[in-house]
Amino acid sequence: MSFNKSQQAKLEKSGYRFVGKHGHAAAKICHWTRQSILDKGVCYKEKFYGIESHRCLQMSPAVPNCQQECEFCWRDLTYTQTTWEDKEYDDPKTIIKEAIEAQNNLLCGFFGNDNANRKKLEETKKPTNAAISLAGEPTLYPEIDELIAEFNRQDFTTFLVSNGLYVDKLKNLETEPYQLYLSLDAPTKKIYDVVCRPRINNAWDNLNESLETLSSFNSRTCIRNTCVKGRNMVNPELYAKLIEKADPDFVEVKAYMCVGSSRERLTLDNMPRFDEVKDFAQKIGDECGRKIVNESEISRVVLLE
Repeated sequence: MSFNKSQQAKLEKSGYRFVGKHGHAAAKICHWTRQSILDKGVCYKEKFYGIESHRCLQMSPAVPNCQQECEFCWRDLTYTQTTWEDKEYDDPKTIIKEAIEAQNNLLCGFFGNDNANRKKLEETKKPTNAAISLAGEPTLYPEIDELIAEFNRQDFTTFLVSNGLYVDKLKNLETEPYQLYLSLDAPTKKIYDVVCRPRINNAWDNLNESLETLSSFNSRTCIRNTCVKGRNMVNPELYAKLIEKADPDFVEVKAYMCVGSSRERLTLDNMPRFDEVKDFAQKIGDECGRKIVNESEISRVVLLE
């Protein structure tokens, strides 16, 4: 097992539902899935990319596994495993099947809510997008290629979010996701070491190699920058150079949100206002020839293209 019983119980209390037998994969209902069902708003990914929030499956095949312990991460980092230690693991078909079942079980209460959109409720039974981003580093899951392929066979779009540190796995993905995200949360190695707190050697070099590889992908690509006030909102010209090297289709500049276990490491003072995020994104865009083409004030995120 990847977790002991108390760790798993803590995560389940916060909304996680573990799937499979080996305790490394889970699903969790996104706030915006609930809001969309009630017609109270949608995720910025629907606004930016057309992904239907009520049909999005938020999941991860590698909840405890990550090579970083980022200051701004909402996870409880006490259970983080830098490498994949389990010799046995669940197969992609099982993970997907049980993740969909878990999501449906978590949403069943909405069928008794008079304010729920009945059409959307029926559609939630068959999600169409997988946000492979709930927690952990998904490329550490040994069958990440087959997981994406299986989602494809089931007519899902896939948004894969990676920290870029498992560069060999990224470079050799046989099945590309619909959209590949790379997290870029520092303009220099010094800031990266403080903010992202890597737990492997050569992490900054690996990230840079992944950035250089990004332009070779046929899928849509995106750089995501999480802005932490007082930590990494500096040197927009250096961010721009790294973005130019990667040449992604999109760049998302998004505020750190003071939620979850990150509150033990950071404070509300580290959460930038939307106007601060937008101003910083504009500076980055000016340096690399990109314009702000969309924004979501409630999520404090802007899109450069």
